[in-house]
Amino acid sequence: MLFDPITLRSLTIPNRVWMAPMCQYSAAIDGPMAGVPGDWHFTHLATRAVGGAGLILAEATAVSPEGRISPADLGLWNERQQEAFSRITRFLTEQGTVPGIQLAHAGRKASTDRPWLGGAPVSPADGGWRPVAPSAIPFADDHPVPEELPVERIRRVVADFAAAAERAHRAGFRVVEIHGAHGYLIGEFLSPHSNRRTDAYGGSFENRIRLALEVADAVRAVWPEDLPVFFRISATDWLPDGQGWNGDDTVRLAKELLAHGVDLLDVSTGGNAKGVRIPTGPGYQVPFASQVRAETDLPVAAVGEITDPHQAESILVSGQADAVLLGRELLRAPYWPLDAARELGVRTRRPDQYHDVF
Repeated sequence: MLFDPITLRSLTIPNRVWMAPMCQYSAAIDGPMAGVPGDWHFTHLATRAVGGAGLILAEATAVSPEGRISPADLGLWNERQQEAFSRITRFLTEQGTVPGIQLAHAGRKASTDRPWLGGAPVSPADGGWRPVAPSAIPFADDHPVPEELPVERIRRVVADFAAAAERAHRAGFRVVEIHGAHGYLIGEFLSPHSNRRTDAYGGSFENRIRLALEVADAVRAVWPEDLPVFFRISATDWLPDGQGWNGDDTVRLAKELLAHGVDLLDVSTGGNAKGVRIPTGPGYQVPFASQVRAETDLPVAAVGEITDPHQAESILVSGQADAVLLGRELLRAPYWPLDAARELGVRTRRPDQYHDVF
C-alpha cells in the first residue's frame, strides 16, 4: 500500500511516501535575493525526488518578510522568489514527483537565528524585527514580547497567504499546505496557551479557529479547484488538560477544515509551549492522525519517527493514515523510498540512470 497511488481532487500522487517540509535556513538574508531559493534548496529537494518520494513539500515558506522564522528563511512574497521556485518544481515534476509547498507565518517565534548558531532571537538592531502574535505573550523568557496583532493586520496576514498561494501555483506547485502547527502564528491563535484575546479571534473555540478558517478560505479561493489544499496541525501542545490545544480540538477543527475545502490534514504535535515533555519514540505522533481519520472524513498524513518500511506499511494497512511523511529519515537516507520498495518486494519507478542499482 505504501506504493499505491492516491488521488486528491484531480491530482494523483504516485505513492504514499512523502517528504515533510524541513527548514534549511539557507536563503540570503537581505537585498534583492532575500528569501530566494538557491542551489542548496534545489539540491536538497531534487535529491529526494530522484530518490522516489511521491510528494515533496518544500519547507515553511514565509508569506511576508516578518513571517520568517529566521532572516535566512525562504519566502514567496515576490516574483523573484516565484521564478526561482519554478526551476525546482520543473525538475521535481520531471522525476515524477508532485511538488508541494508549505506556506507559513512564524508569529511570535519569528526573527530568530539559525539553529546551528543557537537559534536565539535576533533584535531589530542586528537585522531582525519585532514578532507579532495573537497576544502579547512571548514564546519563552528569553524571547521578546510580541506585538498583539490588530484586526486590520490580521486581515493583511490572510491576504498574504492568498497572494503567496497564487505565486505558488504560478511557480508550478501542485499542492499547497497551510502551516498551522509547531507554535507558529495560526497555531498560536488556535491554542488558549498563546491566545488570550477577548475579541472575535480569541476566547471560545469558534473564535480561536477563526484565523485558520479565514486563511483556508482565502487560499482555497485562489488555488485551482482541481488541486488539493493541505493543512498542517499540531494535534496537541502536550500540556495538561484545559491549558492548551489537544486531540479532541484537532478533530473538531478537522471537520471544519473539510467543510472549508481542505483536502488532507498533516498531523504533527508540539512546538507551542516551551519546556514541555514529549514522549517521543517510533511513530509517537501516529495515534493523533489515527484519531482524526477514525472520527472524520478528512484524509490524514502521519509523521514522527517513521523510519522502517514495514512500520510505514503497517500504518497505512491498519487504517491509521492515508500517507506517511518522512523528515529526518529522508535527510539520512535520500533514497529511502527506492530501498523501501525493494525491501517490500514492490517494483516502483526509479531513474533510468540507476536502473541496475535498486
